Amino acid sequence: MKTKILLINPNKWGRGITTIWIASHSGCLKRIGHSVELFDATFYKNWTDSELELNTRNKQFQKTDYLEKITWNENDVKKDLEEKIKQFSPDIIFSSALSSHIHGEGEYINIQYTYELLKNIKHKAKVIFAGLQPTANPEAIFSNMPNIDYLISGESELVLSQIANVFPDKKKIELIEGVSYIKNKKFLKNKNQKIISDLDLISPYDYSIFSKQTFLRPYNGKVIKAVDFELSRGCIYTCSYCVETVIQKYYGFNKKNEKGTLISAKSYLRNKSAKVIFKEIESLNKDFDIELFRCQDTNFLTIDRKMLTELAEYINNSKLKIKLYIETRAEGINEASIKILKKLKIDGVGMGIELSSENYRETQLNRFVNPGKISKAFKILKKNKINRTAYNIIGLPDQDEKSIIDTIKFNAEIKPDVSSVAYYSAYMGTSLEGKSSHLFEKYPKKMDAQIRSKIIKSKISVEKLDFYKSNFKKLIKSNLKDINEIKDNWFKKN
Repeated sequence: MKTKILLINPNKWGRGITTIWIASHSGCLKRIGHSVELFDATFYKNWTDSELELNTRNKQFQKTDYLEKITWNENDVKKDLEEKIKQFSPDIIFSSALSSHIHGEGEYINIQYTYELLKNIKHKAKVIFAGLQPTANPEAIFSNMPNIDYLISGESELVLSQIANVFPDKKKIELIEGVSYIKNKKFLKNKNQKIISDLDLISPYDYSIFSKQTFLRPYNGKVIKAVDFELSRGCIYTCSYCVETVIQKYYGFNKKNEKGTLISAKSYLRNKSAKVIFKEIESLNKDFDIELFRCQDTNFLTIDRKMLTELAEYINNSKLKIKLYIETRAEGINEASIKILKKLKIDGVGMGIELSSENYRETQLNRFVNPGKISKAFKILKKNKINRTAYNIIGLPDQDEKSIIDTIKFNAEIKPDVSSVAYYSAYMGTSLEGKSSHLFEKYPKKMDAQIRSKIIKSKISVEKLDFYKSNFKKLIKSNLKDINEIKDNWFKKN
């Protein structure tokens, strides 16, 4: 029987994001004969928070004419969703899921936003959510969102496919591993499903489900066609603030060494085969004119080196006019890895600094990388003409203003092409969340590390955090020489 599934993308950033879980789930479901449609809230004027405008104002992004190239929807987003549900009459409404896309594009709060969109809309579909929060604590999600029928913890492509295959048989759904539900007012959680060990099983992903303008993306002062993409899943590191650790725990990878590295990491790291990846890239370039592949892999240079070398040869020998943006850590950047990156046509590399204090990184964040290695990595990348982005965090537990100033100084020293800064968020299920829970509401809503801070008790006020986020690039450029004047002017205006 063909099951109809409506996927909902509640993106509030006001710019196109080809959310990876949407492409992966759509591909899996369509291949086994189910009907899949997408409701994308991205371009609704009465929904967006316009992250693009915010980060262009604060110089995190270069100016482009992106907003002039987009057709905005003036309709009410909830009314259009209601009409979509009425027209499509889905059996299942699904939103939020795991992929490698866990870093910062608002993925964490997809579940809250979709729940908000569905509020007061009458329908007969079963509502199923997955993702980071249901993986961390499904019982808490049911408590806060009672109108959900099923939650899927862990990776959900194969689980959702199983549900669609047996739908609407409630008894069979309730036996599927990875599923949680409420029955007779009691929370029930099934056995954890197995990790997807072979990512080729869920490939290729379906990017045809996105509208054409979703592929447009501002990048280094230009507007080009791009997709969010994954070659792999998993990370060998166990940073205390990172949601990757929530997934590690779910699948039983709980042991780490004294340097914050996962023991038995080989079983946790998985990747597609080089041939499958190249075919996907080639197809996306040909069918959708995709130029930029924004790789969301948690740590690109810990992907199996043999596979990366093989993929590098495929890409290097092709005539494809493409470029890749990746995220990795400083430890992986050296003369040997640079050769592979060049063949892979890597145009940009993002690396987490978080903050300048090595002691804080090690004792509080369980992140072990010394400033010298970070500085060296940025120099090697510059020498090889690869763009460099530094990721910074402000508002960390017990972080004081001096720590932020020192982090700005460190950015001025290493001179990245882009210095990105995000607010710290206490992600459910992370060890740092437990230590910092007193700083936040019990169940913070509308939490988005790029758009707003949700901190309520801190050594630094939210207003001061907003000042540093808004002026981070300016303060780096001036090397803090005019900080008091910049601060006075900003607070007068705000």
